[in-house]
Amino acid sequence: MKFTKIILTTVALLAANLTSAVASTAPGTIDTSLTYNSGILVLAFAGFLALVVVVQTIPAAITLYSMIKGAAEASKQQVTAEVKSRN
Repeated sequence: MKFTKIILTTVALLAANLTSAVASTAPGTIDTSLTYNSGILVLAFAGFLALVVVVQTIPAAITLYSMIKGAAEASKQQVTAEVKSRN
């Protein structure tokens, strides 16, 4: 039963991938290899924008780490104070 399920899943995934390949050969479709003729400067600009986005994640990750660390320390101090007040 499990083997049949694996086979059917594989066939379904292959069929799903083949439909886009068959659809791209239909008449009237847009061939991106023909319409994409931008130069190297456009690609460099897009790469620069991607680099800016990636570099901005570094300070965001540091800030997030600091916020989580501060919240954990505050929670730990609060628990310690409650334990001391009970004794």
